[in-house]
Amino acid sequence: MVFTSPLKSNSKKIVLLGSGELGREVAIEAQRLGIEVVAVDRYENAPAHLIAHRSYTVDMMNREKLLEIIERERPDFILPEIEAINIEALLELEERGFTVIPNASAVHKTMNRKNIRKFASEELGLPTSRYIFVQSFDELREASKKLGFPVVIKPVMSSSGHGQSIAKSFEDLEKSWEIAKEARGDSSELIVEEFIKFDYEITLLTVRNGEETLFCEPIGHIQEDGDYIFSWQPMEMSEIAKKRAIEVGKRITDGLGGKGVFGVELFIRGDEVFFSEVSPRPHDTGMVTMITQSQSEFALHIRAVLGLPIEYTFYGSGVSGAFKTSKESFSPEIDVPERAFSKNSYFRVFGKPEAHKDRRMGVYLALGEIERELKKAKDILKEIN
Repeated sequence: MVFTSPLKSNSKKIVLLGSGELGREVAIEAQRLGIEVVAVDRYENAPAHLIAHRSYTVDMMNREKLLEIIERERPDFILPEIEAINIEALLELEERGFTVIPNASAVHKTMNRKNIRKFASEELGLPTSRYIFVQSFDELREASKKLGFPVVIKPVMSSSGHGQSIAKSFEDLEKSWEIAKEARGDSSELIVEEFIKFDYEITLLTVRNGEETLFCEPIGHIQEDGDYIFSWQPMEMSEIAKKRAIEVGKRITDGLGGKGVFGVELFIRGDEVFFSEVSPRPHDTGMVTMITQSQSEFALHIRAVLGLPIEYTFYGSGVSGAFKTSKESFSPEIDVPERAFSKNSYFRVFGKPEAHKDRRMGVYLALGEIERELKKAKDILKEIN
């Protein structure tokens, strides 16, 4: 375990469990309010490590190490920012009187697709795709047969789309079975989902501060292999579909409880809305809010955690595009074209210490007409590659 000396402070203190690009933005917003930030991750010099008051490098699945850090730091709030965390440690810490955001039960439910899907569909009665959980290849074949091809296959625990695939026939199942082993989490059990022929999918950022619930403008996005590539805000949708999306967002977040930002992922078909997943933290597709809103999802997250007002001004339509490197490097350099920087656009570098193929290293952000700015974003990101 690597750590620096403690800093004596009378300010509020948060511990970030997960210090990637999203955690970095949360840390920046926290420091703007004078909050002491302690960043924890599995590798040294993670993005939030570079700006936090103190940092720790530990195995995030190691219960004893996490307990040791929290007891040493005694934070006001614990903010899990990734899925791969020892949940037993969070549950125990909450029992000891620490405040986990949004709460340990919500983190437990959402980090496992089996937990959250059963909670959403069976306890809350939210509309979802049909699904079956499997633990063997034979069970995968049987489940696919029952649901009908194509089917979506995901590990019950993973992040950023790792281990996810779509099988269009029995011949694809073996490859999907192997892909599932690439999960960042637990691939011993899979969820096999009916493929809903949706028109589009959205992220509905839902913000709770203990007194009210706020819904940001819906965010449309493009994903590849389950991982975010482009997002835009607002997503054009019918008033009926938007109203139903808000109803689903309210029900799932009321059910989970707690404070903070929730990224509610929904499939939209006409005016029908289907629940997909929810993250109890800022969402990668929500990075677009860094340019479209006066208070980004990260600023709203900190405000909500502190119980502060969560109003914001929506500046107008905009897009975000993730830069994913094709290179391997231990001292990565990103050569960004000058035209990425204009009166309505800019590029942000995450500061990750190593580059690996398809790793997100930065994000392009622009205000303007969505179709035009998406085209420009795609061209600029190709230049960087």
